Amino acid sequence: MAAPSLEDKLVVAISSRALFDFEEENRVFEGGDPQAYMKLQLQRLDQPAQPGIAFSLIRKLLAFNDPDKQRVEVVILSRNDPVSGMRVFRSAKAAHIPLSRGVFTQGRPPFGYLHPLRAHLFLSANAQDVREALAAGFPAARVLTESMVASVNYPNEVRIAFDGDAVLFSDEAEKVFQRDGLEAFQLHELTKAAQPLPDGPFKPFLTALHRLQQAGDPSMRIRTALVTARSAPAHERAIRTLMDWNIQVDEAMFLGGLPKGEFLRQFEPDFFFDDQTRHVDQAARHVPAGHVASGIANVV
Repeated sequence: MAAPSLEDKLVVAISSRALFDFEEENRVFEGGDPQAYMKLQLQRLDQPAQPGIAFSLIRKLLAFNDPDKQRVEVVILSRNDPVSGMRVFRSAKAAHIPLSRGVFTQGRPPFGYLHPLRAHLFLSANAQDVREALAAGFPAARVLTESMVASVNYPNEVRIAFDGDAVLFSDEAEKVFQRDGLEAFQLHELTKAAQPLPDGPFKPFLTALHRLQQAGDPSMRIRTALVTARSAPAHERAIRTLMDWNIQVDEAMFLGGLPKGEFLRQFEPDFFFDDQTRHVDQAARHVPAGHVASGIANVV
C-alpha cells in the first residue's frame, strides 16, 4: 500500500468557524475564558453544529472524490483546543462531510502548518491568520461569518466568483488607479493590453480548480466567474491574462464600479473572493463572501 500523500490533490485548509456555525461558542472564547469555551464545546459534544458560511463550498468540493480517486483533501486548521476538535469531527460526520485530518493549536496561530499541507486555499474567520497566510504565499480569505448562506439551486456545480485585481491578478493596475485615478488607469491598461498581468494571490487556487475540472467527474463540475470593477477598455488585459494562463472562466462581469452584490446574487456562488472590504461587505448581504487582505487597498 502506498504511503498517504497530498500530492495531486486540491488541498483546502479551513478553520472550524468557517466550516460550522460556532459563533455562539466563539463569543464565550472571546470573553477571555478559554476553559469555559472548552467546557461548553464538551457539553455540546453530541450536538452537531449547524453549517457555516463555507460549508457548501467544502461539501461540493469533496463530492469530486470517489472510492477509486481522492481528488480533494480538506483539513481542519484551527485555533481550537483538541477537545473542541472532537466536536468538529463529530459535526462533520453528522453532516456527511468526510474529514479525517485536523490540526488544533489551542489559541496559537495555525498558518505555519499550511506549508506541510501544501494548501491551495486557507479559509478562516481570523483576520490575522489570513494576513499571515497571504504573506507566506498561500491563497487565503477571511470568511465573513455574517454572510448569507449559499443557494441550494446548483447541487452539482461548485460555483466560485473572484475579483480580478489583487485577487487573481496582482495589484499593479490597482496601484495606478489609487495613485492617478480612473482615466490614468484606463490608459495604463489599454497601452499594456497585450502584456499579461502578474500573478495575484489566488492564481494558484484558480489553477488547482482548473486541474480538478480537467480531471473530469460526470456528477460534478466547476463554474467560475470573474467579477470585477473593470470596464472596457481595461477588460481586454484581464481576458488576455487568463488566456496567457491557458485558463478559462465561465462568466466574466466587467461592472465599471457598479455594486457587485446583485450580480453575485444572480450568479449564486458557493463563495466570492474580493480584496476590498466595501465590495465584500456588500456582497455578503447576498452570497457567502471572503476578504482577501492583499494589495494596495489593504496596506495598513
